[in-house]
Amino acid sequence: MANVRQRIVRFLAWIVAVVVALAVVAVAAVALIVWWLIEPDSSRFGRVEDEAKKVHRKVEEFPGAGEPYFAAMDKGLLLPPATGADYPAEIKEVATATGLDPEAVRKAAIRGQNAWIVWTGGNDKFWDFAAKATIGSFDLLKTVSSYPTMAYGRDNRFRYLGLVNEPCFDAPKSADPNHWGLWLDQRKTDCAADSFGGNAEADARYPGVQIGSRGTTVKVKGEDKKIPVGSYYGEPTGVVGLRLFPNPDFDSKAAEHWDALRYYTDPSYYNDKDLVRPYRVGMSCAFCHVGPNPINPPKNVESPEFSEISSNPGAQYFWVDRIFFWNTRPRAAAGQPAENEGNFLFQLFHTNPPGSLDTSLVSSDYMNNPRTMNAVYDVLERLRIGAKTGKEIIKGDEKDNKQAQDYPQTAAFGSLYDKTTGTVASMRVLKDGADSVGTLGALNRVYLNIGLFSEEWLLHFRPFLGGQKISPIRIADAQKNSVYWQATEAMTPDMAIFFLVAARADHLKDTEIGEKVLAERDPAEVERGKIVFAENCAACHSSKQPVPAPELGVDQGICEGGGSGPHYRECWDRYWAWAQSDAFKAGMVKLVTEKDADGKDFLDGNYLSTERRVPMDVVRTNACSAIATNGLSGDIWDNFTSSTYKSLPPPHEVTVNHPVSGAATPLQAGGNGRGYL
Repeated sequence: MANVRQRIVRFLAWIVAVVVALAVVAVAAVALIVWWLIEPDSSRFGRVEDEAKKVHRKVEEFPGAGEPYFAAMDKGLLLPPATGADYPAEIKEVATATGLDPEAVRKAAIRGQNAWIVWTGGNDKFWDFAAKATIGSFDLLKTVSSYPTMAYGRDNRFRYLGLVNEPCFDAPKSADPNHWGLWLDQRKTDCAADSFGGNAEADARYPGVQIGSRGTTVKVKGEDKKIPVGSYYGEPTGVVGLRLFPNPDFDSKAAEHWDALRYYTDPSYYNDKDLVRPYRVGMSCAFCHVGPNPINPPKNVESPEFSEISSNPGAQYFWVDRIFFWNTRPRAAAGQPAENEGNFLFQLFHTNPPGSLDTSLVSSDYMNNPRTMNAVYDVLERLRIGAKTGKEIIKGDEKDNKQAQDYPQTAAFGSLYDKTTGTVASMRVLKDGADSVGTLGALNRVYLNIGLFSEEWLLHFRPFLGGQKISPIRIADAQKNSVYWQATEAMTPDMAIFFLVAARADHLKDTEIGEKVLAERDPAEVERGKIVFAENCAACHSSKQPVPAPELGVDQGICEGGGSGPHYRECWDRYWAWAQSDAFKAGMVKLVTEKDADGKDFLDGNYLSTERRVPMDVVRTNACSAIATNGLSGDIWDNFTSSTYKSLPPPHEVTVNHPVSGAATPLQAGGNGRGYL
């Protein structure tokens, strides 16, 4: 009996040991899986190259384009002066500020305008990846198509998607045999060839990156077909801000498999994650920022003239849910859901109001945070504001951002950065006030955020899905391994000149009916409106303000230059106390109702913002905007935010309400950059 008991005990012990061992193995396996999902492959950081670098292209081979193709846009400020006429006042003002000749300003601005509208920096690789990662639901090649069964095309692209049709194109009437059977917009025969790509002359002037199948011949049903190298600006698609590039992965095998009809009609075909499309679509800044000219809007929104569109107001009619789901369509009948309405991701995008987008959508901060498309206005005035109350301190990798004195066309603004102390004057562009390393750094970061050097960028987070530990993309790595980044850095000074010239306020009086509308206003109501604005709005919404007495300490001591850093809340409270005072309001009323010493009206050169960071507990709206995290220390945009931004104190606690129950919950932002608008 004793032996039997011993055997039973040993057997049970063996079972327990096996179970424990299996549990340990299971825990280890789960831990390994979690580690694999969360931890990035840091061994690859700084070791990958972009396509241009891989084929030994040099930055000098990517010069900015100087053709005045888009000069009629942006109020025509970049058109050459008529014979005997002077340059526009805007160009002369920038010439005075920069010390450049007016014609040099005009030419630099043209290069900057072109970069804004057609330079994509190799991000066609990323957007092709996005089409595969979303299993075909997001597909820019479909977005630029006008296939008959789609709910949109060139004829209703602006009204349905909010995208701007490029002038000089017509809707396709059939499949295009020169573009692999795709239904792409067709260039009008009475228009000159595109200056940047899609024709032999432009492709030779701006030769593309020859990699993969580009420049080779592929076999299609026994016949040879040449794949062009194309231009590094791509060719036009008929949609402003989207450019077409030959797909270097489109080899003979892919060409044999390609079927344009099935691409538009067969879900089992176009949803295949391994489908190789004949083209990749690149995205420029213009895709999200070009819109109707506010003072001269298009007579036909689906067929605008260049003079009727502008680069800076933002795509205020953009429908992100319709763009990110190419096959979306209106409901066939009331109460009958459309095809995508049961899709969670569609519903997520559907929370974005028209004209808004969560710019941290790809490099996610795990917040649904749609915000209006940034409009770019009054850059010269904003630089002046930054020099007074927008001072930041940058250190370490933050100093790798380019500054004005690095380039001859912007060298006159060199005082905005002190290399010795790391003090830099910065505008606030992002809604959370994270831009804090200078104007050129802000412009350059945008290109990374739309896919430039995605070879490195995608190593630092898991796009769309998230879950991976986020780490910073380093400017030094981009400067070393991305020729596209180097070329972008070389182009952004011209973009800065372009915005100094063209990003000017659009005034009601300059519209076709503006003078009539203004004349019909009751003068007494207008005067009363000025006073209401001065006393209730100007504290946050005017760059012209009375100067506070030095003893108030608003801009003195720890608050000099705006006070960014750990003492910012104290500095804000000093400013806010001054802004609520009778002396401030009386001074504001005087500014609003009288002309200044130069005879200028209050609105002339007024950006209508202080550019100071406003604590979220003061605004009490847009909490998600204020607590965005991508610019925090160690996060994806670490190199593009200042040390003073990263040391901002937390705001005061606010109350948020549950979107369904309405229940109130306290929210305390963490500071270190979070909590301000």
